[in-house]
Amino acid sequence: MFKKLLYKTLLVTVLAVTATSCNKFLELRPTDGITRDKFWQSKEQIQSAVIGCYTAMQTGGSGRVPTPAESFFTWGELRGDMISPGIGMSIDENNVVNVAILSTNSVTDWRNIYRVINFCNNVIDFAPGVKALDNTLTQEQLNAYLSEALTIRALMYFYLVRSFGDVPLKLKSTSSDSELVQLAKSSKEEVLKQIEADLKLAESYSIISYGDLISDKGRVTRYTVNALQADVYLWMDNYADCITAADKIINSGKFALVPGTNNNTWFNTLYGTGNSVEGIFELQFDSQILNPYFSMFTTNRRRYLAGPSVLEDVFTVDPNNEFNIDIRGIGTSVRPGDQSIYKYIGVDIASPRTQDISYAHWIFYRYADILLLKAEACANSGRGQEALTIINQIRTRARAIDLSAQIVSPDDVKGLTDYILAERAREMAYEGKRWYDLLRNAKRNNYARLDILTQAAIISVPGSVQQSAVNKLKDPNSHYFPINQYEIQTDPNLIQNPFYR
Repeated sequence: MFKKLLYKTLLVTVLAVTATSCNKFLELRPTDGITRDKFWQSKEQIQSAVIGCYTAMQTGGSGRVPTPAESFFTWGELRGDMISPGIGMSIDENNVVNVAILSTNSVTDWRNIYRVINFCNNVIDFAPGVKALDNTLTQEQLNAYLSEALTIRALMYFYLVRSFGDVPLKLKSTSSDSELVQLAKSSKEEVLKQIEADLKLAESYSIISYGDLISDKGRVTRYTVNALQADVYLWMDNYADCITAADKIINSGKFALVPGTNNNTWFNTLYGTGNSVEGIFELQFDSQILNPYFSMFTTNRRRYLAGPSVLEDVFTVDPNNEFNIDIRGIGTSVRPGDQSIYKYIGVDIASPRTQDISYAHWIFYRYADILLLKAEACANSGRGQEALTIINQIRTRARAIDLSAQIVSPDDVKGLTDYILAERAREMAYEGKRWYDLLRNAKRNNYARLDILTQAAIISVPGSVQQSAVNKLKDPNSHYFPINQYEIQTDPNLIQNPFYR
């Protein structure tokens, strides 16, 4: 399946890397030029390869093949209930919204996700051998680099398993034609087991702080690992371990909710500038590598808009006081008037970005997300009052209006589920979470809440194809993407996912 995709992880180096300090780590950009027999000889070369793991999440898109940073949004949002087509939305993207996905759909192209995985595999395979060649490389330094690669690999597989179900589990690196291996799919359970194992090892190897803000927010730390663990365990319905992982972050005292007393300051701190006290792991775009979101959400060819009723139905509007607003809604998640998704295209609530400064971060995890993951785990493990306390904490920070509050008994799991989903829609709007939130809750207890997905389709799919979408979603096999036809054609060991055969 990796035919013609020779990932050049082993060809990266960084000019003058030895002259750079730790806080410049994420400003370095890999360039080609060193072969394997010249590489993997120093700790600086390990650092260069690890940089490649981060950069690969930002770059690599060409033609119809999206960058990972783009897929993080489209995979997590297009099948949710908060997106409307913009004038620039492609036919393939519109078909995802309408639950009319074919195996030729470019949104399902996973090549650049596996490219990131291969970058990580190279670090995991070859970095340990450097210890014998560079006596300045300490075991602690090596372990920290391995922790970064293991965690990023686990994150990529978590995106894949939630989006496709069974996927090829490639754990060895590829750097030449002779090393190409065609793989069959591994089951969802096997993939999740590997993710869990990688994260346990990564946690034991991880460091708490690099000593500077950019690295602490933009590189894998122990709290990055814990955040991903909480998400993975909740997906697996392992509530106790989810809560344990979340509590490691909560009890660390290193994170907090950005105060919501001033709308503009809150937005600028969390999204405009980024790397706030709330941020746990953020993909760091800058003037050297711009994010892909400007063309997605702005210009007269914007691809995606907020759903037409998001402000009214998700955030709610106070008919008696136009100034009584949830700070997460008008002017932050959505710009009123033209339905623009604003989080990625605003410096603050009054100042849109221009394309040359389109480097809002992609926030993988932040403190509010972790609190709500814990609330969901509590709601499903007999700790409903704790869940309600967390919801109220989130709502208080956001100055959520009373009209969006729900009265729910701590023992009402269904009611708590709906309340948490509604609060996550407000808090995590357009941060690549919505479809995964819906599917995670729908599939629990053998799809006891399939109505969550069918109701989402009723909200987001046009009436002309709505019934078809609802009927498809009644089959759990439809909840996963097809394997892209390119992969099926190049790897005879791959079998198409059941719904698309």
